[in-house]
Amino acid sequence: MAYIGLGSNLGDRSACLQAARERLAALPDALLAAASPIYETEPWGDPDQPAYHNQVVALTLGPTWTPHRLLAALWAIEADQGRIRHPKRPYGPRTLDLDILLFGALRLDTPELTIPHPRLRQRAFVLLPLADLAGDVPIPDGQGGSVAQALAKMPSKEVGKIVRATE
Repeated sequence: MAYIGLGSNLGDRSACLQAARERLAALPDALLAAASPIYETEPWGDPDQPAYHNQVVALTLGPTWTPHRLLAALWAIEADQGRIRHPKRPYGPRTLDLDILLFGALRLDTPELTIPHPRLRQRAFVLLPLADLAGDVPIPDGQGGSVAQALAKMPSKEVGKIVRATE
């Protein structure tokens, strides 16, 4: 099972996430197994931008899928939805952001991709929707513990910034 983080803070955020879910569901030899609720969250890393809508989805992938193939598919979906990467503002606003959070129990560290996501434990806006789908799943980063345990260690002030989106 692969868990993908979805985020959007430009345009119709809910429509961007819906389009991303549809594209993920249409990937060959893949099944969109579950989707968390959508949460509205304050921006992380660059506060001068609109609030985000964040969600996590679970994908069941066939045996031909590799993490790098999935990453290429995610980047293509982002580009099709107007994502522009600004090198001087890596945490800036975007129409769509798709991140591989977990890919089974795999640990991977390459120049292009790190799995589990390297900032997974620092982001309540990812841990909360991930816990909705996979609270008991261990985070294979060598630190031990499950997604729910990592969320429980998150400062309550960070978790308190997150609300369920109503759009």
